[in-house]
Amino acid sequence: MNDAAVALAYKHCQRITRSNARNFYYGIRLLPPRKRAAMCALYAMARRIDDIGDDATSAGPAGGERAMQGLASVRASLDLLAKAAAGGTAPPPGDPVLMALAHAAHYYPLPLSALHELVEGCEWDLSGRRYASFEELVEYCRRVAGTVGRLSLAIFGSADPARAEGLADALGVALQLTNILRDIVEDRDVYGRVYLPECDLARFGVGPDLKGAKEDLIALVCFETGRAAEWYERGLPLLDLLDRRSRACTGAMAGIYWRLLAKIRLSPASVLEKRLSLTPGEKAAVAASALLSQPKHGSAAVQRKSAA
Repeated sequence: MNDAAVALAYKHCQRITRSNARNFYYGIRLLPPRKRAAMCALYAMARRIDDIGDDATSAGPAGGERAMQGLASVRASLDLLAKAAAGGTAPPPGDPVLMALAHAAHYYPLPLSALHELVEGCEWDLSGRRYASFEELVEYCRRVAGTVGRLSLAIFGSADPARAEGLADALGVALQLTNILRDIVEDRDVYGRVYLPECDLARFGVGPDLKGAKEDLIALVCFETGRAAEWYERGLPLLDLLDRRSRACTGAMAGIYWRLLAKIRLSPASVLEKRLSLTPGEKAAVAASALLSQPKHGSAAVQRKSAA
């Protein structure tokens, strides 16, 4: 590949990441240059897939059909990317995200097939899929977030790859469950999506469209935050298997979402009224603490970061 073209492609992906990864970029910028660039390429592709699904809502009745066509196009481009990576050739010209990702795949063993799982998760969103059980919801979370965790791990490297892959997947599930709780009202009102399991809704006397008494909704949210916390406990031992800068990146991203989950647990009613977030100062403090932290098993490490 032409070095100048590759550099421009990476810059394009970095601009996308800085503009849109309001939580993840605090961690990504802690990486050394090559890993940071590769993570930006990965994020830019994941963002492209996610945007296709979200943009369908604002496009009227034809939006869903166009989105499915867009996802089919992404699948085809991913197949071309995989062939290019396997053959050591450049992807078709004209797409800086594909070019950057192909270059990253040359240096890191990216499981590019995982991106097809991400596309499938987006297709589930477009179909309005509901989840009868928590186990079904976890399968969705694995597709849209666990995949990104496994792809990121290929860039980070690990002292124990076989064990780390499962932990990265679990941490991705934890982050996605936090996202679902943070966006619970927006997902329903803007996109017509309800992710929480139907069996849990019924258990707390909440209707399929999250209609019910406020106290029942609050009890439901509290219950689901406990489940999310359990997945952090499963995934956080990943930090001990990463090098210092990769650990800082992962710790910052996990710490920001853990702190967000803590806010929801402290005030579950507020998430039913507005979208909670951390301030830039809070995120920067978590990232700084992650950079300075030492390996520490379990959620206690993230709790210390999130208290900064």
